[in-house]
Formats: sequence, C-alpha cells, structure tokens
Amino acid sequence: MTEQTGGAQSASKGTVHLVHLYPREMSIYGDLGNTRALASRLRWHGYTPVVHDHHPGADWPAEAHLLLGGGGQDSGQLRVQEDLERHADRLRGLAADGLPMLMICGMYQLFGQAFITVEGRRLPGLRILDVTTTGNATRMIGPVVLDTDAGQVVGYENHSGATVLGQGQAPFGSVVAGQGNNGTDGTEGARTGNVIGSYLHGPILPANPVLADHLLEIAVTRATGQWQPEQLDDSTAQQAHQRQVMRLLAADRRSTSRVGRLLPRR
Repeated sequence: MTEQTGGAQSASKGTVHLVHLYPREMSIYGDLGNTRALASRLRWHGYTPVVHDHHPGADWPAEAHLLLGGGGQDSGQLRVQEDLERHADRLRGLAADGLPMLMICGMYQLFGQAFITVEGRRLPGLRILDVTTTGNATRMIGPVVLDTDAGQVVGYENHSGATVLGQGQAPFGSVVAGQGNNGTDGTEGARTGNVIGSYLHGPILPANPVLADHLLEIAVTRATGQWQPEQLDDSTAQQAHQRQVMRLLAADRRSTSRVGRLLPRR
C-alpha cells in the first residue's frame, strides 16, 4: 500500500483506523485536534491513517484500532446517549480487549458509572471507568500539569462536573497544578487498561507528543503487529510543554509564598 506525501510516493508501513466518536456533538473545545494530531503523527511515522467520524445512528466502522471522544455540553451528552447505549456492549468488549481509547471531558463522564446533571437528572454511563460525576454551578477552569505513567502532561481544564473515583479505580494522573477531577483529592482523570479519561483540553495530544505516541504504539501494534516509529522533531511541542510547566509551578510557588506570609506566626 502506498500514500502520496509531499509530492513523493512512499511505502506505507500499514493502515491504522482511528474512530472519532460524535465529532459534532462532543468536540466543542477543540478536541478534534487530538484526532488530527494522531493522523499527522501516523503519517510522519510512515503509516496510513484512516479517520472514521462516528455519528449517532451510523453503522459501526468495520475496523477500529483507536477511539477518541471529546467534550460537550449536557445537551450534547443527551443527544449521543441513545447511540452509546446501542454500542455499549461493543465498546465494553473493545475496552476489555485492550483497544486504546482517549475520552475527554464529556465523553470521559459518559464512560463512567453515571453523570448527574445540575438539575438532578441521572444519565447512566458505560461503566468502563469506575467514576461518577455530578454537575455543579461552579466551573473548574485553567491550565493543568499532571504526573502520569506517560510522564508529565499539560493541558487546560474547563468543566463544571465534579468526578469521584470508585474504590480501586486508578486516576490518569496526579495534579501538580490545577484542580483535576474535583478540586479536592488531587486526582485527574481515570485509567483502566488502555482506556484513558481526562478533563484536559488543549487539545491534549499536540502538547504532549509522548502521550500521543504511547497511544499510537498500542494502536499500531494491534493494526500491524509491530510499532516502527520514525525519529520526529518534537522540539517545538516540548518547549511549549516545558514553558507551561515552569510557568505554572512558578505561579504555584508564588501563591504558596504569599499564603505563608499571611499565616499567623505561632
């Protein structure tokens, strides 16, 4: 199989199918950039990406090696709930089989046990991740730095849902700066097997190429049997990543210092 890249014909190492769940309803915070980043990195690594946009009511793609989902409003979650229910067994089976998935914000919530709206309506989730989310009037907004198994991750959170992990559920990462799942317990997101849920926009993958390639390694190995990456120049993304980390940690140190000066002396 061959693909045209930059006007020259080059042999492809294999085809990888990416499935973006509900790009119209659940990608209002730029999360489509995650799909575009993965497709670009696949091409740079010498593979052929095929992107499937899955819409409510559509047939499931014949092949899927990596699933992505993004953020949306409560109304968007309501519009996709019926289709999620229709494919629930399939999605739970793919998750159990180790298919890599990255679910951001609203889709992260719907992959959990339940999402309870501000009005008190309970939307049942897929139960792939053992998390429960409750809507609140106050939003958690701002840049975030996490420590994760895939290294330090940066992003931007914007959510009113407060998420609590079930007993034994691993978080995606621990909060170094920002608020995370609920602003109190120091956790962000959730991870079970190769399924990652997170509140981090940005979008997250262009700013974190190590995480992007971690997901691609799993997907490509499933698709072709072997991950054969190229040496990519990620210096620009790495510099932006490091600057955000340094800026946030410096701001956190200044905040801590101010609090220390205000504390009464004993």
